[in-house]
Amino acid sequence: MPLVLWALCLGVLDTVLCSYSEDQCSWRGSGLSQESGSVEQISLHCAEGSLEWLYPTGALRLSLSPRLPTGTAGKGKSPRQVTTCIKPSSTFRGAQIYLERDGILELLLSEADASLRPRVRCFNWLPKEKVALFLQSTLHQDISRRIAAFRYELRGDWNSRLSLPSSNLSMEGACRPCNDTEILMAICTSDFVVRGNIRSVSNDIELQESIISVSATRIHRQKFTLFQPIGKYGKSTGNIHTLLRCGVKPGPGSFLFTGWLHFGEAWLSCAPRYKDFRRIYEDAHQAHENPCEFPLD
Repeated sequence: MPLVLWALCLGVLDTVLCSYSEDQCSWRGSGLSQESGSVEQISLHCAEGSLEWLYPTGALRLSLSPRLPTGTAGKGKSPRQVTTCIKPSSTFRGAQIYLERDGILELLLSEADASLRPRVRCFNWLPKEKVALFLQSTLHQDISRRIAAFRYELRGDWNSRLSLPSSNLSMEGACRPCNDTEILMAICTSDFVVRGNIRSVSNDIELQESIISVSATRIHRQKFTLFQPIGKYGKSTGNIHTLLRCGVKPGPGSFLFTGWLHFGEAWLSCAPRYKDFRRIYEDAHQAHENPCEFPLD
């Protein structure tokens, strides 16, 4: 059964140790320094980071306590829910990951699943809930080649319409076109805002993702170098991910692509045709309802 009582799991383990990351975002440690049968407590307080557990023995309990923003899109509302995603390394070995919620453990990632093509696992929780990730080492005669490592990200509704690639999340509304208000907020808050054309669309059936190849005519903002020039004087190009079920097709015309970084990849939020965006922005500007200034051609 995927659900087991947390109390039963703790009953098998003898000692509870505490550990805190110096940078509050990432942790790296070795099972060789743990006492036999112990549970090491780890607390991280960032929206993204990583964990690397060398030679896993015993167990780890990772407490997720991010410093959440106090307002959502400037409206003074607390986030309704938080989405946490983990991406195991391609060499994840030696442990299984459980989600602990309300004293109950649910298997999130088995060692067998991790040995296949690494996939992102996501789950939702409320800001007032106490959730944690519980890493239980698996028995192996030789632990010298076992490293359980993953990256994590936390997102909330303060991030607008981020679509996360997860089959175990409710993605209701993820594929519908953005309304005018969402488009205006997206240009102000997204990790990238790029005007460009669709070069091609490829589909990854296994990951249930579509990858949009974009030729950028103007880069308004990018958190990191997502779009890079080809050649000395060539246009900048880059890839944007979205859900396969959204059915994105290549089409002519200029678009304004907005979205978020997700484990170093660009994920689509809103992508209106540029002529439609310009009309929306000019109408909002005349009505003094635009949330931020944006340069138009």
